[in-house]
Amino acid sequence: MNPYVVQMDKFADSLKHLSHTFLTLEGYKGDFTKEELDQMFARVTEKVCGCCERRESCLGEKRIQTFQSMHEFLCAASEYGAELNVELKRKLKKRCIMAPRFLRETMEVYGNAKEILMWNNKMVQSREGYAGQLNCFAKLIQDTTRELDAGIFEDDHLEKRLKIRLRKAGVRMLSTVFYMTPQGKYEIHLTVKTAKGHIAPTRDVVDLVGECVGRTMMPNYGERPVIGEDYCTIACIEGARFQILRGVAKIGKGCEKISGDTFLMAELPGGKQGIALSDGMGSGEEAFRESAMVVEMLEELLEAGFPVKTAVEMMNTALVISREEVRFCTVDISLFDLYSGECEFVKAGAAVTFIKREDKVETIRSATLPIGVLQDIEISEEKKLLGSGDYVVMVTDGVMDALPAGEQDKMLQDIIAETTHRNPREMARQILERVLEESGEIPLDDMTVLVAGIWKK
Repeated sequence: MNPYVVQMDKFADSLKHLSHTFLTLEGYKGDFTKEELDQMFARVTEKVCGCCERRESCLGEKRIQTFQSMHEFLCAASEYGAELNVELKRKLKKRCIMAPRFLRETMEVYGNAKEILMWNNKMVQSREGYAGQLNCFAKLIQDTTRELDAGIFEDDHLEKRLKIRLRKAGVRMLSTVFYMTPQGKYEIHLTVKTAKGHIAPTRDVVDLVGECVGRTMMPNYGERPVIGEDYCTIACIEGARFQILRGVAKIGKGCEKISGDTFLMAELPGGKQGIALSDGMGSGEEAFRESAMVVEMLEELLEAGFPVKTAVEMMNTALVISREEVRFCTVDISLFDLYSGECEFVKAGAAVTFIKREDKVETIRSATLPIGVLQDIEISEEKKLLGSGDYVVMVTDGVMDALPAGEQDKMLQDIIAETTHRNPREMARQILERVLEESGEIPLDDMTVLVAGIWKK
């Protein structure tokens, strides 16, 4: 096995070991142990019974009854809160001449202990979240290194041909790396420079590479536009069969300028493009901050090459363990493979997605919870093969809720089917306008329509 793969396996195994260590530490505690109850009893009696004339009796021959009284209060407080029932208070007054203070101190000690228990459980939840992410990261490292090791190959003849052809064009090649993606597509990385005082457009160099390889090649997304006299590495990838055009239309609650809906349109590694919608809890600026944070994190993870499901799980963990109160966001992702035309739909608490084909409108539904609610989240995944001229229409809950209950899916299907525009931006605007006409009122929630059309090149 490649020594680099062996080394990365060791690194991944150390992460898995650390994850296992986190999971074997102290787990969740649902209630107090006997030792903790004894400690609470000792603290209460020390504060209340020190100068009481009945101390010897209550903490001597009647110690068990006194302890049972406090335990009854704790059980009642756990079930009903600080307001205990009248019967319990009456029983306490019969047994204790310092009943009000005994009750007050018991509730204070119980409140402090309960808060410590809550934070301990929060720490356990955080550890479990981190452990899960470490396992995901370890698996990602192993899968990626094996994929790279399997895809990298040598071709001395092709390398020599590239060097000669580039030299004739005034470009000097120092080294090459040939890689075959899991989809069977070429990816060639060249370390090159031009002669002193000259530059060469990257696009022209990539075209020369394509002629030598016998395939249509293009610069990787975000590649430098020109090559200068200093050595640099450029990536040439095999051209995709499809292209995507995208458009969005949105309006805030009550026609406000700030919307709690945030969208993403991104070029991704491996000949993919992604669009995503996130609807933050509530509306306005606070909801916008939540959804914008989710979308920015999602974009970074996907551009780094994380699988989409892993990326959503990592965002969910970050939201759950980073705050006490529940603040959730929906996540709706459509991931297009521009080589095959396949689209992967990933949803967490999101509204229905529609696929507009030439003769019909299909729906993609999900019954999952938004991210940020539970540590162990269910994520909906579905794949569909798209054809040239098909459209994917994504909407937020505000769009669906503006239509009559029970008829939302059917009405929106009809609206999408009746759209006349082929430009995705105009189609999104037309759909939103029709929904606003149907509702006949000022938007009661943030509304966003995101449309992506796919065509063969």
